Amino acid sequence: MKLKMMYSFLNSDLKNIEQALEETVQAESPLLHQASLHLLKAGGKRIRPVFVLLAGKFGAYDINKIKNVAVALELIHMASLVHDDVIDDAELRRGKPTIKAKWDNKVAMYTGDYIFARALELITDIENPFTHQILSDTLVELCIGEIEQIQDKYNFEQNIRDYFRRIKRKTAILIAVSCQLGAIAADVDEKIHKKLYRFGYYVGMSYQIIDDVLDFTGTEKELGKPAGDDLQQGNITLPVFFAMENPEIRKEIIKVRESTERSDIEKVISLIKNSGAIERSLQVSDLYLNKALEILNELPQNRAKKTLIDIAKVIGKRRF
Repeated sequence: MKLKMMYSFLNSDLKNIEQALEETVQAESPLLHQASLHLLKAGGKRIRPVFVLLAGKFGAYDINKIKNVAVALELIHMASLVHDDVIDDAELRRGKPTIKAKWDNKVAMYTGDYIFARALELITDIENPFTHQILSDTLVELCIGEIEQIQDKYNFEQNIRDYFRRIKRKTAILIAVSCQLGAIAADVDEKIHKKLYRFGYYVGMSYQIIDDVLDFTGTEKELGKPAGDDLQQGNITLPVFFAMENPEIRKEIIKVRESTERSDIEKVISLIKNSGAIERSLQVSDLYLNKALEILNELPQNRAKKTLIDIAKVIGKRRF
């Protein structure tokens, strides 16, 4: 079953959220509006809003209360992508030109800042101060994650723990907070919203590890960018860490730079794929996925819980 079919019962509310996203990125500046809309229309799974809504189903679900949380978290995710593309000098995202490619770095940075600001503006409508504290802490972690990624580019001496901490900050924490804030907006008991946070964290870790694997196993058409692009941009991911345990493969990997010829990148990709690093990375992803599923066993039985189980399994097992 396709991912979208699993939560088709949320379609009406998701359309509501999509409309709110379009309204929110409107700006007085035509350029800012065009750039923001370009990013929005590039698509995306909208998985964070889905998690917000499903978490809300464990409490007093009211789309009018929950909508702003879902929209704000998706905007934060979108803004982080814009900034990522500037940092990585990325020309394509999901097979389409990035904002920095279509305009320039300055437009991209200000667009990202504008989208961030609009997200914070939406959150002010939520009266619960705990929500504001969680979101503030999350933004701090996201920024630290971005800085760490810049600092660790082409740093082949970094520790594997640095990688796990980085993907927590860059990916897992926002999915975790999507689950938690969706539940808080629905006045869910503290024990449950904390469990939903942990579920989101484990799913997010699994999700990012799979992304990092697909960067080596996917095709350019599937990825919307060349295979091995993360490594060529200097981002050291889990398959690379595992492959570098072989001294001969390590010698080839540490030569990689942005200017490395495509044929040499393809040779390194082949070495990584044949090293067992892909299989080992998938095993680590499975560990996180299983932890996420174990937490769901502790939650009340309802349609949302079944849907979260189905989504987690698809996320953890996706291969395009």
